[in-house]
Amino acid sequence: MPKQVDYEDRRRRIAEAVCVLADAHGPEGVTMRDVAAHAEVSLGAVQRCFRTKEEMLVFAVDHVGERVTARMRARLSDNPELSPGTALEHAATEIALLDSAHRAEARVWLAFVAQAAVSEPLAARLRISYAALQGLLARLVTDAVRGGPGDPDGPDSGAASVDPQREARALLALADGLTSHVLIGHLSTEEAEDTLRAYVVRLWEHPRTGRAARAE
Repeated sequence: MPKQVDYEDRRRRIAEAVCVLADAHGPEGVTMRDVAAHAEVSLGAVQRCFRTKEEMLVFAVDHVGERVTARMRARLSDNPELSPGTALEHAATEIALLDSAHRAEARVWLAFVAQAAVSEPLAARLRISYAALQGLLARLVTDAVRGGPGDPDGPDSGAASVDPQREARALLALADGLTSHVLIGHLSTEEAEDTLRAYVVRLWEHPRTGRAARAE
């Protein structure tokens, strides 16, 4: 019987090879032939999965984004007892790729962002990834400023002054910027984490300050 090929597994292997090569040479230095060699498949196998190099790079961007999102969701689901504010901080930290174990992934992501400035297909895919991350952060921001569904005081009317989408945009941009600052050594991982924490605390405490004032 002919051997069954798991094309999704092959596409993931190719995406991993793209990431390794993009980290070493930048996306513009990635070739389909080099990807085939690194993934230990034939050039024809790569070409059957992706018609062009750009299509292959777009898939690799998706691959990195999916890994970040999966880790973020796993971290939250594995710790259901987290307060809404802490859950928001953890999610932002995952997006910023501050863990030293994800340093290569951070370099690759920023390389793709830079390449997207001259590649509309890459830019379009990144917009989709960022929109999904912003949506998730917006939901977490809503929980944080309201104290979450388990808050004994119920939804806080003071949270009405907080726009979840606006705050999610700002937090996403902050996390993205911190990735660069840590990579170039301007900030340490600890300083970046402290910056994210300070932002989240401001969101967490703002409506509660209003609640305290009303109670008085």
